[in-house]
Amino acid sequence: MKRMLQGALRVGLGVTGALGCLIALRAWSDPALVGGQLGLSPVGGLGEATIRADIAGFFAAGGLLSIMAALRDDARLLTPPLLLVAIALSGRALTLVLTGLEPAMVPPMIIEAGLLAILLLGRLTLSRS
Repeated sequence: MKRMLQGALRVGLGVTGALGCLIALRAWSDPALVGGQLGLSPVGGLGEATIRADIAGFFAAGGLLSIMAALRDDARLLTPPLLLVAIALSGRALTLVLTGLEPAMVPPMIIEAGLLAILLLGRLTLSRS
C-alpha cells in the first residue's frame, strides 16, 4: 500500500512539474498573453524579457526539479521548488494584508497552497538518497 501511495505521489509530482514547464514554455512563446493572465503588463522589450526571464524561470526551475525528483525518487530535489512556492505564497499573503482581498487573488493562492502541500508531502515521503 505504501509503495502504491508513493507511486501516486511521484506521478502527481511529475504532472505538476510538467504543468510548470508548460507554463514556462507559454511565457517564452507569448509573454504578453501570460503577463495578461497574471495581471502583468509587459512594457516594451524589457517587459517581455522580464516575463520570459522571471516568470518562465520560476515555473521552469520548479517544474524541472519536480520532474527530476519524481523520476529519481529523491526528496532533496524538492527543496528548491518548495521554497519557491512558499515564498510566492508568502508574497501573496503580504499583499492580502497590505491591500486587502480581491476575488482574482484567491485562485492562485489555492493553487499554490495545494502545490505546497504536494511538494511538502513529496519532501517528507520520497527517498533521501
